[in-house]
Amino acid sequence: MRRRALLAALTASPLVAASAGCSVGESVDTGNGNAAGPAGGGAFVAAISAQPDQLDPHKTTAYASFQVLENVYDTLVVPNGKTLEMEPSLATQWDTSPDGLTWTFRLVEGVTFHDGTPFTAADVVFSYRRIIDQELANSARFATVADVTAPDDRTVVITLKRPTPNLLSRIGAFKGMAILSKDVDESTLATKANGTGPFALQGSSASEISLERFDDYWSRAPKLGGVTFQFLPEPAAALTALTTDQVQWTDNVPPQRVASFEDDESVDLGRVASVDYWYLAMNCAKAPFDRVEVRRAVAFAVDRDALTEAAKFGTARPNQTAIPQGSEWYYDYAPFRTDLDEAKRLLQQAGVSTPLTMGVMVTSDYPETVTAAQVLASQLEPLGITVKIETEDFATWLDRQGRGDFDAFMLGWLGNVDPADFYEEQHRTGGANNYQKYSNPTTDDLLDRAAVEPDKTARKTLYEQAAQQIVDDVSYLFLYNPDAVQVWKKGITGYEVRVDKAVDFDTLALPTRGDS
Repeated sequence: MRRRALLAALTASPLVAASAGCSVGESVDTGNGNAAGPAGGGAFVAAISAQPDQLDPHKTTAYASFQVLENVYDTLVVPNGKTLEMEPSLATQWDTSPDGLTWTFRLVEGVTFHDGTPFTAADVVFSYRRIIDQELANSARFATVADVTAPDDRTVVITLKRPTPNLLSRIGAFKGMAILSKDVDESTLATKANGTGPFALQGSSASEISLERFDDYWSRAPKLGGVTFQFLPEPAAALTALTTDQVQWTDNVPPQRVASFEDDESVDLGRVASVDYWYLAMNCAKAPFDRVEVRRAVAFAVDRDALTEAAKFGTARPNQTAIPQGSEWYYDYAPFRTDLDEAKRLLQQAGVSTPLTMGVMVTSDYPETVTAAQVLASQLEPLGITVKIETEDFATWLDRQGRGDFDAFMLGWLGNVDPADFYEEQHRTGGANNYQKYSNPTTDDLLDRAAVEPDKTARKTLYEQAAQQIVDDVSYLFLYNPDAVQVWKKGITGYEVRVDKAVDFDTLALPTRGDS
């Protein structure tokens, strides 16, 4: 079993170049004796809402990229699909020294990359050193790592500067920590892939990416002969494709249509409370949003219940912190209420006069951001703030976010596992994903102490204190925790929706001919 996916952001050009291998228009063996093109009745086609920005797992942080890469790459350990407890993957077992500073991992044998190269401990060392030395997207996950070594081909040793209780989560929570071959040509990673996962990259275009079954996969062989990911940003188009048998699976389901699928005998509806959160981020490096009073004024003007219902139609729960209520790390803290008088007082205290215009950047690839922004605009209007909704394609959205070219933006973080995933990189000064440029020494200190605290109870307390500071400062204006909702054709077996929204197709099976 393999895992996971994450969202949020990085700048990069869209993936449009064709990679090595067959073109996406060629026939593929579906594993059921049916040969068909990617859109044929025998092939498995998944409709996703956005195009991957690139395929380098160490550089991208876009959810659409990880939907694909989840099926191509492996990590040393992986989260369980229901409990999120870390389990073996490329590492079969591990132990920790008494002082907590040395972790030793034993690797599975008989693994090869898609190009036939044997997998060894040197590949792990290369992959981790690449992230660390080049300061790539997830280098902060190695902040406490002193060294990564390979005493032999089947052993990896990670030496730490300080005890790191969540090391397993840091190296296995999502495919951003994928293991690459030490012989990889790094210049091709944006458009090509060579992993150890159950599917190999077959081809790509501006409209879809196709994968083919890797017959030499080290674990249980996939039941599908291949998978094609089609990029259908419009939910209506995705559902039309599903109902007309052009695709067999989609997660691009309008919230208002979820109830109708519960009684639809032609499809199966999968729905679980996820570990995602969605939020509004205001630019702390740009006036007047650099004033905490202004950000708090916006927080007091927002009606989360109304916004959540409009955006998600009963498939999400309002929350003023990031971590959802079902998690053991949940912290019940809700200091804001809808209070326009208090909001106006805070604006006056900040010396900010109205009318005031706030641009809110959203993306059509995630339509709920557009809907939420429309509701936000109506809620801030009585405060004297005019919301200018700036709708971008996701590639442009990512580029603007990376350059800090925004007043505010709406989006979500998906696939979080450990409390550090919810808060650290987004809110620590200089954090890899702190695009809003929030900085508070108190928050930094709490997050730093929580990261190395071995006692779970004490660690939870530190994260609660950090969350309180983040909420009070409105680094993010947290909005809601949504359900993970996916729909697939009746008769498909072996697939379950994961709470972290990882899209794993290695155990999925299509109905054989004659099945109803």
